[in-house]
Amino acid sequence: MRRIVLGTIAALTAVLLTPAAQAQCPQVDHAVAPHVDQPVDQHRGAAADRVPALHVKRLVTGLDHPWDVRPVGGGRLLYTQRDRATVSLWANGTKHVVQGFPTGSVWVSGETGLMGLETDADFATNHRFYTCQGGFTGGGHHDVRVMSWTLDDALTSITGHEELLGGFPTTSGRHGGCRLLVVGDRMYVGTGDAATGRNPENKKSFGGKTLCLMLSGRPCPDNPFVHSGNRAKRYVQTYGHRNVQGIDRRRDGTLWSVEQGTYRDDEVNRLRNGGDYGYNPVPGYNESVPMTDQSLPGRQIRAVWRSGNPTRATSGGGWVYGKGLGAYDGTFAVAALKAERVLFLKISGKGKLLGVRVPPALRTYGRLRTVVDGPGNVFYVTTDNGSGRDAILAVRPRG
Repeated sequence: MRRIVLGTIAALTAVLLTPAAQAQCPQVDHAVAPHVDQPVDQHRGAAADRVPALHVKRLVTGLDHPWDVRPVGGGRLLYTQRDRATVSLWANGTKHVVQGFPTGSVWVSGETGLMGLETDADFATNHRFYTCQGGFTGGGHHDVRVMSWTLDDALTSITGHEELLGGFPTTSGRHGGCRLLVVGDRMYVGTGDAATGRNPENKKSFGGKTLCLMLSGRPCPDNPFVHSGNRAKRYVQTYGHRNVQGIDRRRDGTLWSVEQGTYRDDEVNRLRNGGDYGYNPVPGYNESVPMTDQSLPGRQIRAVWRSGNPTRATSGGGWVYGKGLGAYDGTFAVAALKAERVLFLKISGKGKLLGVRVPPALRTYGRLRTVVDGPGNVFYVTTDNGSGRDAILAVRPRG
């Protein structure tokens, strides 16, 4: 089962079922606005498309805005909390705050703090992990940056760190991004536009982009603007985004993102090198413009899925795998904050949306920030309700 990262959604209109039926059947998302030309799953498929009931367990409790989580072997979980600005390890039912992590160096404001987390492909031997976080640049200024950290053999203390890439724009802390994905020796970063209208389409800004860098910190050699004289532009993989909250790689090698919309059109996008995703909220920060504005020069890439009006406040998202998951196996799972649910998108090999499932078992935990694939048939979901009421949920098929 591959790792997935997910986050939040707004209110959906679902098929009307009796309470007894709701306990047994996943709901079908019918809240796609009329202008959104995407099909909806009517559950008329082959018998092999089995929809298992899901068992949800509050695995790690007493948390405050847990933003990201990674399984690190032996049943252990590494996770971040945005506002507390701590990295912690959960093992054998016990939480341990990682010692030596400089919480005071993390700038926390609004939607920005200690956010995305990712582990190195060789974490089992090198104990290296990465965070995306707010930081201080001096003179009362701030940025968002990607950091590399190394743990001791017990995974309880920091032994080294370095900044891989910094200077992502910030304002109040709104639209800080920031999700990470490591594939081999490279890293993909989804960023927010810092609520600044010119950032998404400006290729010389890190804001409103997906970026690609080698784990050495250099731009990926196949980035579309790698030979640019501008440093930021060399890292740009795609542009024209509002606030990228999820990023993951399908088993076929394609890259996908989750993006929060304005009052309309949260999006799931297939990422294409050099692609323009069409968000250009100018002059000022004009959030009435389309999320994918087809009137801009050049070609803008349409979303594979979009919420329509209203949005669900989508957050993390990614591919979930496991034969025991039945119809959920090989779907793109998206967590939602406002809608308080997880959407499982069935997408064809050619990138066409085939349907959406919304299991009732994940609709009773409030705001949901992210979903992360785990070993076997388990995946993890973090809640985002604040005030120490949050948890990391372990979800697996029942029975």
